[in-house]
Amino acid sequence: MANMDINEFREFGRAAIDFVADYLENIRDRDVLPSVEPGYLHDLLPGELQNEPEDWKTIMEDFKRCILPGLTHWQSPHFHAFYPSQTSYSSIVGETLAAGLGVVGFSWICSPVCTELEVIMMNWLGQLLNLPKSFLNCDEGNGGGIIQGSASESILVAVLAAREQAVRRLRTQHPELTEADIRGRLVAYTSDQSNSAVEKSGILGAIKMRLLPADETGILRGSTFIQAVEEDVAKGLFPVICVATLGTTGTCAYDNLAEIGPYCNEHNIWLHIDAAYAGAALCLPEYTHIMKGAELADSLNFNLHKWMFVNFDCCAMWFKDAGSVTQSFSVDRIYLQHQFQGHSKAPDYRHWQIQLGRRFRSLKVWITLRTMGAEKIRSLIRFHIQLANRFEEYVRTDDRFEVLCSTLALVCFRLKGDDARSKQLLENITKRKKIFMIPATYQGKFIIRFMICGIDPQMHDIEYAWEEVRSQADLLLGVDENRNVAKQAIEPVEPKLYEKSSEIGKITESLTGMVISSEKGQ
Repeated sequence: MANMDINEFREFGRAAIDFVADYLENIRDRDVLPSVEPGYLHDLLPGELQNEPEDWKTIMEDFKRCILPGLTHWQSPHFHAFYPSQTSYSSIVGETLAAGLGVVGFSWICSPVCTELEVIMMNWLGQLLNLPKSFLNCDEGNGGGIIQGSASESILVAVLAAREQAVRRLRTQHPELTEADIRGRLVAYTSDQSNSAVEKSGILGAIKMRLLPADETGILRGSTFIQAVEEDVAKGLFPVICVATLGTTGTCAYDNLAEIGPYCNEHNIWLHIDAAYAGAALCLPEYTHIMKGAELADSLNFNLHKWMFVNFDCCAMWFKDAGSVTQSFSVDRIYLQHQFQGHSKAPDYRHWQIQLGRRFRSLKVWITLRTMGAEKIRSLIRFHIQLANRFEEYVRTDDRFEVLCSTLALVCFRLKGDDARSKQLLENITKRKKIFMIPATYQGKFIIRFMICGIDPQMHDIEYAWEEVRSQADLLLGVDENRNVAKQAIEPVEPKLYEKSSEIGKITESLTGMVISSEKGQ
């Protein structure tokens, strides 16, 4: 038995929940970036494990002294870098329960509820996002979904599945070639604006991944893709997969699925859609147009841990033909077999992923979706888009700046003139640690990305961020009293959609109640 007994567990657990609640409630009070240097933790922690156990209270104090100072605060509404990794109180509770249950759900028999809840949640999510029914387990076809850890895993799974399907097909079509010859000629395609995970999947999958040039708006067009494929076919290569992006990393551009998809279907090229961030917006009727052509895809993914208020890690992935992935990855040892194998409502998810073991992620999805409901999710996503629109309005009122592009809750802007000015502005802002943004390039220009992130972002956070940007621009450029700053009236944004402090109270009360109920059952 572990050194910590059940009563100490309850005490430590209460203290940890109280800490997380206080941390999230007051996260705006902290600089978003830490003030530490590389190696700081090596100076604070001993070089080897001590022999004797330590009290949890001592460990908690060391957590505050050693761990907390090294955090970049991703849940801060002053975090505007990358894409969001937004959590919610209900998701944290779900993660806690899953950790306590300790399920390893690689097959139905390991814990039937782990598998079946995931099947149901993937259907719920697919319906929420208005996905083509062919991707859903509840449709008549062979579609289905799985929760992977990240978009990187999902993309790699798609590349590997496409590779193995292609090799099987090509060995039949080209009996004169060895399998090694076939594998050496495989080629994959993506945009030069796609996430680095796509290029990495080519390395891990031993497939040449061609990065095709996007157009001036960051979009991969069908003509570019088709030309590349035909060039490779003429060289004797075998096209395998195209990874298209809905929401590129730099500017959130959408590859043209309607142009790429038909050619993929006609020429047996697997089409995978990486919609890691923008996929969440598909729950809004006004954004369903961005997925035109998605019905032609073989697989797609989006991250619930980006914009669906489920904590990291949690990536939804769907296949139009689940059999294609299980054929590619199936290894069936006797100790993994059970009498219910093959049931459509009880898939053995070990065949759909890289690893064998898997966490009970669907539990936090179920709790989050139920506590929020579809309409609240839509309202929060719309609200975040409104906040980004408000920041864009502020930028446009200052004629020293220009907005290059804006999509969903992302605004890409820069100081007019040489790139050096925007680079220096971003460097100065980052050094102050009050807000955090990152750069990208667009049409050959250096741009600054402003992303709505963090838990419970509000209008005053946008005002805070703009004041930081504006004031640092003043210091960098000098204040020109005669500059043209438009005095436009800006309508008020909707009030806060939920009360943070009361929400924390409900979660803490809920967990306390669970502890009390557990104590009564002893």
